[in-house]
Amino acid sequence: MSLVKLTASALAVAAVSATAAAARDNVQVAGSSTVLPYASIVAEAFGENFDFPTPVVESGGSSAGLKRFCEGVGENTIDIANASRKIKDSEVKACADAGVTDIVEVRIGYDGIVFASDIKGAKFVFTPEDWYKALAAELPDADGKLVANPNTSWSEVNADLPNQKILAFIPGTKHGTREVFEEKVLLAGCEEAGAFEAMTAAGMDKKEATSKCVGVRTDGVSTDIDGDYTETLARIAANPEGLGVFGLAFYENNMDKLQVATMSGVLPSTESIATGEYPVSRPLYFYIKKAHVGVIPGLQEYAEFFVSDEIAGPDGPLAAYGLVSDPQLAETQALVAADKVMGE
Repeated sequence: MSLVKLTASALAVAAVSATAAAARDNVQVAGSSTVLPYASIVAEAFGENFDFPTPVVESGGSSAGLKRFCEGVGENTIDIANASRKIKDSEVKACADAGVTDIVEVRIGYDGIVFASDIKGAKFVFTPEDWYKALAAELPDADGKLVANPNTSWSEVNADLPNQKILAFIPGTKHGTREVFEEKVLLAGCEEAGAFEAMTAAGMDKKEATSKCVGVRTDGVSTDIDGDYTETLARIAANPEGLGVFGLAFYENNMDKLQVATMSGVLPSTESIATGEYPVSRPLYFYIKKAHVGVIPGLQEYAEFFVSDEIAGPDGPLAAYGLVSDPQLAETQALVAADKVMGE
């Protein structure tokens, strides 16, 4: 197809009732709130351009979506799980135990995790070390002993930061974004600060030290957000001194309300993520239940449409919304066309 018909509704998040989904004459998708707007754009465009019903796209987080995906095979289970991280070995095993043995992994592009605050507030220039020192439940003291985090303001964390109380809204543990935040910000910051080395030098094994690095304080300074980014945005609107963790695309579509911080001296953008210069970025995925291909109407067609040049390419609507196009998109297209499952 040379021309894809896109309307304003394609930019809206799909909201379809469970009763409509029960008919199973359409594709069912659930998972990552980061991937949700992209999948919704594709679902709406797919319904307008193909002789298949518009797919049902739901959120819930990467872990929750993959849990539903791994419940088994059949019309009462979802066809696709969206994820802002790779599927874990434990999830692949859970799938296999439930009869979901053939899974097609599809990388759709890249996204950055950004740190944003109220547009009228103070400006921030962060490093991972700043976030570790602000949010870690425990920090090593001068003698290497772990003590409760005493920091209450950003200026206590780093004298170059604003004298503003620490108030952070971060993704809850069911979100794939949380895992990337822990690995690329908290753990990286712990290592930058020398805390990981201090803990292991004091006799702590690496697994426990890693757990201490990513363990977040529970004294009210940091709040887990189990909903999507709109909830984080609402928290910042109600608490203008707060800082939130968002996907780049969400920030770029709310620049009238938010300002973004640099991380390690790099401003997040599609360009800095595409080059790998911005340090907190990650690939985005969806996972297809191969046993449903050829059974659920439109499933294969939807997957191929999603990764087509017209949709996922650098000039497509997903890039316009904020997705960083995958330079290896042609390889992904071939993988989807061949229904190549993980492990082959």
